[in-house]
Amino acid sequence: MAELYSVSELANDLGVTPRALRFYEDKGLIAPQRAGNTRVYTRRDRGRLMLILRGKRLGFTLSEVREWLDLYEMDADQSAQMTHLREKVRKRIEALEQQRDDLDATLEELRQILDQVERRLAGGD
Repeated sequence: MAELYSVSELANDLGVTPRALRFYEDKGLIAPQRAGNTRVYTRRDRGRLMLILRGKRLGFTLSEVREWLDLYEMDADQSAQMTHLREKVRKRIEALEQQRDDLDATLEELRQILDQVERRLAGGD
């Protein structure tokens, strides 16, 4: 028999709240089984949740994560999923590198302003 997790067991195991699990269920990203009125999660649900949380941590949208999950269901050898993932990851890297460049430029400008302010406060120029 497949290993089953209760809401609290899975939430604790993955470091999320039960409310987060319900949110992902409401979004259709996971579909737990029912044992009476109790929701129970399988190892497959746990794996899907791990992918969802990883995608979220890496800055991908839930719709992008859903695309990966859907591709995984349709593509047994995962080649379509891997190709799609490769492109999404490349784009995410480009976006993060641009953000880093923008942040570096902002920091440099702020340092210049700070230098000017400190010189004026010290009585120079």
